[in-house]
Amino acid sequence: MREQLVRTERRGAILIVTIDRPEVRNAMNAAAARQLSDAFDAMEADPSIVLGVLTGAGGFFSAGADLKVAASEGRSGASTERGAMGMCRHPPAKPIIAAVEGGAFGGGFEMVLACDLVVAAEDARMGLPEVRFNLIASGGGLLRLPRRIPPNLAAEVALTGKPYPADFFHRHGLVNRLVPRGQALDEALAFAAELLANGPTALAATVNILRRAPDWGEEGWEAQRAFAAPALESEDRKEGVRAFVEKRSPRWTGR
Repeated sequence: MREQLVRTERRGAILIVTIDRPEVRNAMNAAAARQLSDAFDAMEADPSIVLGVLTGAGGFFSAGADLKVAASEGRSGASTERGAMGMCRHPPAKPIIAAVEGGAFGGGFEMVLACDLVVAAEDARMGLPEVRFNLIASGGGLLRLPRRIPPNLAAEVALTGKPYPADFFHRHGLVNRLVPRGQALDEALAFAAELLANGPTALAATVNILRRAPDWGEEGWEAQRAFAAPALESEDRKEGVRAFVEKRSPRWTGR
């Protein structure tokens, strides 16, 4: 049996995905990246899963790529078809909430940036330390961070390589909810429960349009149609309209 480096747990329509290498602050090697990618593949394929929560074991989110492996083998290998860390280029086509405790550095922070919503503990710290080792945050950090916080502050984070407190990212819009230490996962699950009141196909369509919107210009008006169509043609759309007319809560089926 392969070593379990990424654990998954179902909570109704929510999939909790936990990176489980606490002895190395959940640093990602090739096996962990593959297991994370596999977990998201399974999530995408299961229509009963509406969204996911990504977190780390042992009170720490992730230290990013396992640099000890990289030092001994020349590269960490923490990449799959989904990109760096097993998710950074192609996160699953369903909403993902990051639940951050402890720290998220380098590739770990890039995983946070690949998520759609972020809940962080007040004492958590995040950053892109790559320049300190003459490395480049090419797993999406330099592409996504200037879209999530003001570009000049993104430059400060990337060029100093220093860790910054979660409050810094909360004040500048990256962190959605800031909570006391040890409560990030519970708050992320409560956040997820709020989203589940909405239509599942609409949630998936909306998150995929939001992710692509910064890259679209005028063509976005037409490009969004391909992502919106499955939701607008679904049984859930009809149910949503019926529920509104009948003044009751909708009963979603994911179809």
